[in-house]
Amino acid sequence: MSEKYNTKILPVYETDLKETDPEFIEFFYNFAFDEVVNEEGRTLDDRTRMLAILSALLGCQGIDQFRAMVPTALDLGITPVEIKETVYQAVAYLGIGRVLPFLNAVNDVFRSKGISLPLEGQSTTTPADRREKGTQVQMDIFGEQMKDFYKSGPEESKHINRWLAANCFGDYYTRTGLNYNDRELITFCFIAAQGGCEPQLTSHAAANMKIGNNKQFLINVISQCLPYIGYPRSLNALTCVNEASKNI
Repeated sequence: MSEKYNTKILPVYETDLKETDPEFIEFFYNFAFDEVVNEEGRTLDDRTRMLAILSALLGCQGIDQFRAMVPTALDLGITPVEIKETVYQAVAYLGIGRVLPFLNAVNDVFRSKGISLPLEGQSTTTPADRREKGTQVQMDIFGEQMKDFYKSGPEESKHINRWLAANCFGDYYTRTGLNYNDRELITFCFIAAQGGCEPQLTSHAAANMKIGNNKQFLINVISQCLPYIGYPRSLNALTCVNEASKNI
Protein backbone atom coordinates (compact mmCIF):
# COMPACT_ATOMS: atom_id res chain seq x y z
CA MET A 1 0.00 0.00 0.00
CA SER A 2 1.32 3.42 -0.91
CA GLU A 3 2.29 5.65 2.00
CA LYS A 4 2.85 8.78 -0.10
CA TYR A 5 -0.08 10.66 1.42
CA ASN A 6 -2.23 8.15 3.28
CA THR A 7 -1.16 9.12 6.76
CA LYS A 8 -2.13 12.75 6.23
CA ILE A 9 -5.80 12.38 5.28
CA LEU A 10 -6.51 8.76 6.17
CA PRO A 11 -9.89 8.68 7.91
CA VAL A 12 -10.23 7.42 11.46
CA TYR A 13 -12.07 4.16 10.84
CA GLU A 14 -13.36 1.87 13.53
CA THR A 15 -13.46 -1.16 11.25
CA ASP A 16 -11.85 -4.50 10.59
CA LEU A 17 -11.96 -4.14 6.78
CA LYS A 18 -8.18 -4.47 6.58
CA GLU A 19 -8.64 -8.00 7.90
CA THR A 20 -11.91 -8.93 6.16
CA ASP A 21 -11.36 -7.17 2.81
CA PRO A 22 -7.62 -6.61 2.43
CA GLU A 23 -7.54 -6.56 -1.39
CA PHE A 24 -10.31 -3.96 -1.59
CA ILE A 25 -8.67 -1.76 1.05
CA GLU A 26 -5.36 -2.01 -0.81
CA PHE A 27 -6.62 -0.70 -4.13
CA PHE A 28 -9.17 1.73 -2.69
CA TYR A 29 -6.65 3.37 -0.37
CA ASN A 30 -4.11 3.58 -3.16
CA PHE A 31 -6.69 5.29 -5.38
CA ALA A 32 -8.45 7.60 -2.89
CA PHE A 33 -5.54 8.58 -0.67
CA ASP A 34 -2.64 8.56 -3.14
CA GLU A 35 -3.59 8.66 -6.82
CA VAL A 36 -6.49 11.11 -6.47
CA VAL A 37 -4.86 13.49 -4.00
CA ASN A 38 -1.62 13.55 -5.97
CA GLU A 39 -2.98 13.81 -9.53
CA GLU A 40 -0.84 16.50 -11.15
CA GLY A 41 -2.70 19.75 -11.69
CA ARG A 42 -5.90 18.46 -10.06
CA THR A 43 -5.06 18.83 -6.39
CA LEU A 44 -6.46 21.18 -3.75
CA ASP A 45 -5.04 22.58 -0.55
CA ASP A 46 -5.91 20.55 2.53
CA ARG A 47 -8.56 22.94 3.83
CA THR A 48 -10.42 23.14 0.54
CA ARG A 49 -10.18 19.39 -0.04
CA MET A 50 -11.63 18.60 3.37
CA LEU A 51 -14.48 21.11 3.07
CA ALA A 52 -15.34 19.57 -0.30
CA ILE A 53 -15.15 15.99 0.96
CA LEU A 54 -17.22 16.65 4.08
CA SER A 55 -19.83 18.44 1.98
CA ALA A 56 -19.92 15.66 -0.59
CA LEU A 57 -20.38 13.07 2.16
CA LEU A 58 -23.30 15.08 3.50
CA GLY A 59 -24.77 15.21 0.01
CA CYS A 60 -24.46 11.48 -0.67
CA GLN A 61 -25.47 10.54 2.90
CA GLY A 62 -22.14 8.89 3.68
CA ILE A 63 -22.55 9.12 7.44
CA ASP A 64 -19.99 6.46 8.42
CA GLN A 65 -17.29 7.91 6.17
CA PHE A 66 -18.20 11.42 7.34
CA ARG A 67 -17.84 10.45 10.99
CA ALA A 68 -14.43 8.97 10.19
CA MET A 69 -13.28 12.08 8.30
CA VAL A 70 -14.18 14.72 10.90
CA PRO A 71 -11.18 13.94 13.17
CA THR A 72 -8.94 14.05 10.10
CA ALA A 73 -10.38 17.44 9.15
CA LEU A 74 -9.66 18.75 12.64
CA ASP A 75 -6.12 17.39 12.51
CA LEU A 76 -5.57 19.20 9.20
CA GLY A 77 -6.59 22.52 10.74
CA ILE A 78 -10.24 22.78 9.74
CA THR A 79 -11.81 24.63 12.64
CA PRO A 80 -14.80 23.38 14.60
CA VAL A 81 -16.73 26.45 13.44
CA GLU A 82 -15.98 25.68 9.78
CA ILE A 83 -17.19 22.11 10.20
CA LYS A 84 -20.35 23.18 12.02
CA GLU A 85 -21.11 25.88 9.45
CA THR A 86 -20.79 23.29 6.68
CA VAL A 87 -23.28 21.01 8.42
CA TYR A 88 -25.68 23.84 9.19
CA GLN A 89 -25.75 25.06 5.59
CA ALA A 90 -26.42 21.54 4.35
CA VAL A 91 -29.90 21.80 5.88
CA ALA A 92 -30.89 24.37 3.26
CA TYR A 93 -29.94 22.02 0.42
CA LEU A 94 -30.57 18.56 1.87
CA GLY A 95 -33.19 19.11 4.56
CA ILE A 96 -33.00 18.40 8.27
CA GLY A 97 -34.21 14.83 7.73
CA ARG A 98 -30.92 13.98 6.05
CA VAL A 99 -28.63 16.30 8.01
CA LEU A 100 -29.59 15.60 11.62
CA PRO A 101 -27.51 12.38 11.85
CA PHE A 102 -24.47 14.33 10.65
CA LEU A 103 -25.00 17.09 13.20
CA ASN A 104 -25.18 14.46 15.93
CA ALA A 105 -22.03 12.81 14.56
CA VAL A 106 -20.11 16.10 14.66
CA ASN A 107 -21.20 16.75 18.23
CA ASP A 108 -20.10 13.24 19.22
CA VAL A 109 -16.66 13.76 17.67
CA PHE A 110 -16.29 17.23 19.19
CA ARG A 111 -17.14 15.93 22.66
CA SER A 112 -14.65 13.09 22.27
CA LYS A 113 -12.00 15.70 21.37
CA GLY A 114 -12.84 17.90 24.35
CA ILE A 115 -14.29 20.68 22.17
CA SER A 116 -16.74 22.68 24.27
CA LEU A 117 -20.30 23.03 22.97
CA PRO A 118 -22.08 25.12 21.94
CA LEU A 119 -19.56 26.92 19.77
CA GLU A 120 -19.48 30.69 19.55
CA GLY A 121 -22.46 32.06 17.60
CA GLN A 122 -21.92 33.17 14.00
CA SER A 123 -25.23 34.83 13.14
CA THR A 124 -25.23 38.37 11.72
CA THR A 125 -28.96 38.82 11.04
CA THR A 126 -32.18 39.36 12.94
CA PRO A 127 -35.71 38.24 12.08
CA ALA A 128 -36.33 41.79 10.90
CA ASP A 129 -33.44 42.04 8.41
CA ARG A 130 -32.71 38.45 7.31
CA ARG A 131 -34.65 38.74 4.04
CA GLU A 132 -33.02 42.04 3.10
CA LYS A 133 -29.54 40.76 3.91
CA GLY A 134 -30.27 37.47 2.16
CA THR A 135 -31.27 39.32 -0.99
CA GLN A 136 -28.02 41.26 -0.82
CA VAL A 137 -26.09 37.99 -0.68
CA GLN A 138 -27.99 36.73 -3.73
CA MET A 139 -27.09 39.92 -5.57
CA ASP A 140 -23.45 39.69 -4.49
CA ILE A 141 -23.16 36.14 -5.80
CA PHE A 142 -25.59 35.89 -8.71
CA GLY A 143 -25.92 39.50 -9.85
CA GLU A 144 -28.23 42.51 -9.72
CA GLN A 145 -31.07 40.56 -11.34
CA MET A 146 -31.69 38.96 -7.94
CA LYS A 147 -32.77 42.27 -6.34
CA ASP A 148 -36.49 41.54 -6.59
CA PHE A 149 -36.33 37.79 -7.07
CA TYR A 150 -37.93 37.24 -3.66
CA LYS A 151 -41.12 38.84 -5.01
CA SER A 152 -41.19 36.85 -8.25
CA GLY A 153 -43.19 33.82 -9.31
CA PRO A 154 -46.85 32.76 -9.39
CA GLU A 155 -48.95 33.97 -6.48
CA GLU A 156 -49.47 30.46 -5.14
CA SER A 157 -45.74 29.70 -4.88
CA LYS A 158 -43.89 33.03 -4.67
CA HIS A 159 -43.47 32.54 -0.91
CA ILE A 160 -40.82 29.92 -1.70
CA ASN A 161 -38.67 32.51 -3.45
CA ARG A 162 -39.08 34.74 -0.40
CA TRP A 163 -38.02 31.85 1.83
CA LEU A 164 -35.03 31.25 -0.43
CA ALA A 165 -33.85 34.81 0.16
CA ALA A 166 -34.65 34.99 3.87
CA ASN A 167 -33.83 31.46 4.97
CA CYS A 168 -31.31 29.90 2.57
CA PHE A 169 -29.30 33.06 2.02
CA GLY A 170 -30.38 35.23 4.96
CA ASP A 171 -30.09 32.63 7.70
CA TYR A 172 -27.07 30.70 6.37
CA TYR A 173 -24.91 32.62 3.89
CA THR A 174 -24.77 35.72 6.10
CA ARG A 175 -23.17 33.80 8.95
CA THR A 176 -19.51 34.21 9.75
CA GLY A 177 -17.12 31.26 9.85
CA LEU A 178 -17.14 30.68 6.08
CA ASN A 179 -16.91 33.26 3.30
CA TYR A 180 -18.91 33.38 0.07
CA ASN A 181 -16.37 31.33 -1.85
CA ASP A 182 -16.44 28.63 0.83
CA ARG A 183 -20.22 28.62 0.94
CA GLU A 184 -20.64 28.33 -2.80
CA LEU A 185 -18.02 25.56 -2.84
CA ILE A 186 -19.84 23.48 -0.24
CA THR A 187 -23.20 24.15 -1.90
CA PHE A 188 -21.79 22.87 -5.19
CA CYS A 189 -20.67 19.70 -3.40
CA PHE A 190 -23.99 19.19 -1.59
CA ILE A 191 -25.90 19.37 -4.86
CA ALA A 192 -23.44 17.36 -6.95
CA ALA A 193 -23.30 14.54 -4.41
CA GLN A 194 -27.03 14.16 -3.90
CA GLY A 195 -27.70 13.92 -7.64
CA GLY A 196 -30.89 14.66 -9.54
CA CYS A 197 -30.61 18.44 -9.15
CA GLU A 198 -28.63 19.28 -12.28
CA PRO A 199 -30.40 22.61 -13.05
CA GLN A 200 -29.50 23.89 -9.58
CA LEU A 201 -26.01 22.44 -9.91
CA THR A 202 -25.46 24.29 -13.18
CA SER A 203 -26.68 27.51 -11.57
CA HIS A 204 -24.33 27.14 -8.62
CA ALA A 205 -21.45 26.15 -10.87
CA ALA A 206 -21.98 29.47 -12.64
CA ALA A 207 -22.21 31.29 -9.30
CA ASN A 208 -18.94 29.72 -8.17
CA MET A 209 -17.21 30.88 -11.33
CA LYS A 210 -18.62 34.40 -11.01
CA ILE A 211 -17.08 34.85 -7.56
CA GLY A 212 -13.70 33.34 -8.40
CA ASN A 213 -14.05 29.56 -8.01
CA ASN A 214 -13.16 29.05 -11.66
CA LYS A 215 -13.84 26.14 -13.97
CA GLN A 216 -10.54 24.36 -13.32
CA PHE A 217 -11.06 24.76 -9.57
CA LEU A 218 -14.48 23.09 -9.83
CA ILE A 219 -13.05 20.27 -11.94
CA ASN A 220 -10.42 19.76 -9.25
CA VAL A 221 -13.17 19.70 -6.61
CA ILE A 222 -15.09 17.06 -8.56
CA SER A 223 -11.89 15.05 -8.97
CA GLN A 224 -11.16 15.08 -5.25
CA CYS A 225 -14.75 14.09 -4.39
CA LEU A 226 -15.00 11.28 -6.93
CA PRO A 227 -13.96 8.42 -4.59
CA TYR A 228 -16.76 9.45 -2.22
CA ILE A 229 -19.63 10.01 -4.68
CA GLY A 230 -18.74 7.73 -7.61
CA TYR A 231 -18.41 8.23 -11.34
CA PRO A 232 -22.02 8.89 -12.46
CA ARG A 233 -22.56 11.89 -10.19
CA SER A 234 -19.03 13.15 -10.84
CA LEU A 235 -19.56 13.00 -14.59
CA ASN A 236 -22.94 14.73 -14.25
CA ALA A 237 -21.27 17.46 -12.20
CA LEU A 238 -18.59 17.87 -14.86
CA THR A 239 -21.30 18.27 -17.51
CA CYS A 240 -22.94 20.99 -15.41
CA VAL A 241 -19.64 22.82 -14.99
CA ASN A 242 -18.99 22.69 -18.72
CA GLU A 243 -22.50 23.98 -19.42
CA ALA A 244 -22.20 26.81 -16.90
CA SER A 245 -18.82 27.88 -18.27
CA LYS A 246 -20.37 28.69 -21.67
CA ASN A 247 -22.02 31.79 -20.22
CA ILE A 248 -19.23 33.06 -17.97
